[in-house]
Amino acid sequence: MLREGDTLVIWKLDRLGRTVMGLVSLVSDLSTRGVQFRSITDCIDTSTTAGRFFFNIMASLAQMEKELTVEHTKAGLAVAKKQGRTGGRKRLMTDSKITAAKQLLASGAAPADVARDLGVSVPTLYRWVPATK
Repeated sequence: MLREGDTLVIWKLDRLGRTVMGLVSLVSDLSTRGVQFRSITDCIDTSTTAGRFFFNIMASLAQMEKELTVEHTKAGLAVAKKQGRTGGRKRLMTDSKITAAKQLLASGAAPADVARDLGVSVPTLYRWVPATK
Protein backbone atom coordinates (compact mmCIF):
# COMPACT_ATOMS: atom_id res chain seq x y z
CA MET A 1 0.00 0.00 0.00
CA LEU A 2 1.85 3.03 -1.27
CA ARG A 3 0.68 6.51 -0.37
CA GLU A 4 1.72 9.97 -1.44
CA GLY A 5 5.19 10.74 -0.06
CA ASP A 6 6.23 7.07 0.15
CA THR A 7 9.23 5.65 -1.68
CA LEU A 8 9.16 2.24 -3.35
CA VAL A 9 12.61 0.69 -2.86
CA ILE A 10 13.70 -2.36 -4.83
CA TRP A 11 16.97 -4.28 -5.05
CA LYS A 12 17.25 -4.29 -8.87
CA LEU A 13 15.11 -3.08 -11.78
CA ASP A 14 14.51 -6.57 -13.18
CA ARG A 15 12.74 -7.49 -9.92
CA LEU A 16 9.97 -4.99 -10.68
CA GLY A 17 9.11 -5.56 -14.33
CA ARG A 18 9.82 -7.65 -17.39
CA THR A 19 10.16 -4.89 -19.96
CA VAL A 20 11.52 -1.37 -19.93
CA MET A 21 8.15 -0.06 -21.14
CA GLY A 22 6.46 -1.82 -18.24
CA LEU A 23 8.89 -0.28 -15.77
CA VAL A 24 8.47 3.17 -17.27
CA SER A 25 4.72 2.84 -17.12
CA LEU A 26 4.81 1.70 -13.50
CA VAL A 27 7.17 4.45 -12.38
CA SER A 28 5.10 7.05 -14.24
CA ASP A 29 2.00 5.79 -12.45
CA LEU A 30 3.82 5.99 -9.11
CA SER A 31 4.94 9.52 -9.92
CA THR A 32 1.39 10.69 -10.64
CA ARG A 33 0.38 9.26 -7.25
CA GLY A 34 3.22 11.17 -5.55
CA VAL A 35 5.28 8.05 -4.83
CA GLN A 36 9.04 8.10 -5.37
CA PHE A 37 11.03 5.17 -6.73
CA ARG A 38 14.48 3.91 -5.84
CA SER A 39 16.52 1.00 -7.19
CA ILE A 40 19.48 0.18 -4.95
CA THR A 41 21.68 -1.79 -7.37
CA ASP A 42 20.96 0.41 -10.41
CA CYS A 43 21.41 3.68 -8.46
CA ILE A 44 18.13 5.17 -9.65
CA ASP A 45 16.30 7.53 -7.33
CA THR A 46 13.41 9.52 -8.79
CA SER A 47 13.43 11.89 -5.83
CA THR A 48 16.58 13.49 -7.30
CA THR A 49 16.93 15.51 -10.49
CA ALA A 50 19.60 13.16 -11.85
CA GLY A 51 17.45 10.10 -11.08
CA ARG A 52 14.43 11.55 -12.90
CA PHE A 53 16.68 12.51 -15.83
CA PHE A 54 18.10 9.00 -16.08
CA PHE A 55 14.67 7.46 -15.90
CA ASN A 56 13.38 9.81 -18.63
CA ILE A 57 16.31 8.75 -20.84
CA MET A 58 15.31 5.12 -20.24
CA ALA A 59 11.71 5.97 -21.14
CA SER A 60 12.83 7.59 -24.39
CA LEU A 61 14.96 4.58 -25.29
CA ALA A 62 12.07 2.24 -24.54
CA GLN A 63 9.75 4.27 -26.76
CA MET A 64 12.30 4.24 -29.58
CA GLU A 65 12.74 0.48 -29.20
CA LYS A 66 8.98 -0.03 -29.40
CA GLU A 67 8.68 2.13 -32.51
CA LEU A 68 11.59 0.34 -34.21
CA THR A 69 9.96 -3.02 -33.48
CA VAL A 70 6.71 -1.81 -35.06
CA GLU A 71 8.59 -0.51 -38.13
CA HIS A 72 10.49 -3.78 -38.55
CA THR A 73 7.31 -5.81 -38.18
CA LYS A 74 5.50 -3.74 -40.81
CA ALA A 75 8.47 -3.99 -43.18
CA GLY A 76 8.62 -7.77 -42.72
CA LEU A 77 4.89 -8.13 -43.35
CA ALA A 78 5.17 -6.01 -46.51
CA VAL A 79 7.99 -8.21 -47.85
CA ALA A 80 6.04 -11.37 -47.02
CA LYS A 81 2.96 -9.97 -48.78
CA LYS A 82 5.01 -9.19 -51.91
CA GLN A 83 6.22 -12.80 -51.86
CA GLY A 84 2.63 -14.02 -51.71
CA ARG A 85 2.69 -15.19 -48.10
CA THR A 86 -0.03 -14.40 -45.63
CA GLY A 87 0.05 -14.44 -41.86
CA GLY A 88 -1.82 -16.68 -39.52
CA ARG A 89 -2.06 -20.41 -39.23
CA LYS A 90 -2.88 -22.69 -42.13
CA ARG A 91 -6.50 -23.44 -42.94
CA LEU A 92 -7.87 -26.59 -41.36
CA MET A 93 -10.54 -26.92 -44.03
CA THR A 94 -8.82 -27.65 -47.33
CA ASP A 95 -10.75 -27.79 -50.59
CA SER A 96 -10.82 -31.60 -50.46
CA LYS A 97 -12.16 -31.55 -46.89
CA ILE A 98 -14.89 -29.10 -47.91
CA THR A 99 -15.90 -31.36 -50.79
CA ALA A 100 -15.90 -34.42 -48.52
CA ALA A 101 -17.92 -32.56 -45.88
CA LYS A 102 -20.56 -31.55 -48.43
CA GLN A 103 -20.86 -35.13 -49.67
CA LEU A 104 -21.09 -36.58 -46.15
CA LEU A 105 -23.67 -34.02 -45.04
CA ALA A 106 -25.71 -34.59 -48.22
CA SER A 107 -25.73 -38.33 -47.52
CA GLY A 108 -27.28 -37.68 -44.09
CA ALA A 109 -24.26 -37.91 -41.79
CA ALA A 110 -24.52 -36.00 -38.54
CA PRO A 111 -22.55 -32.72 -38.53
CA ALA A 112 -20.79 -33.66 -35.28
CA ASP A 113 -19.59 -36.93 -36.84
CA VAL A 114 -18.43 -35.19 -40.02
CA ALA A 115 -16.56 -32.56 -38.01
CA ARG A 116 -14.89 -35.22 -35.85
CA ASP A 117 -13.86 -37.26 -38.90
CA LEU A 118 -12.35 -34.18 -40.55
CA GLY A 119 -10.57 -33.09 -37.38
CA VAL A 120 -12.40 -29.78 -36.97
CA SER A 121 -15.04 -28.35 -34.67
CA VAL A 122 -18.70 -28.14 -35.64
CA PRO A 123 -18.55 -24.29 -35.84
CA THR A 124 -15.56 -24.58 -38.20
CA LEU A 125 -17.49 -27.07 -40.31
CA TYR A 126 -20.47 -24.71 -40.54
CA ARG A 127 -18.19 -21.76 -41.32
CA TRP A 128 -16.98 -23.52 -44.46
CA VAL A 129 -20.11 -25.50 -45.27
CA PRO A 130 -23.10 -23.42 -44.15
CA ALA A 131 -26.27 -25.29 -43.23
CA THR A 132 -28.89 -25.14 -45.99
CA LYS A 133 -32.51 -24.16 -45.42
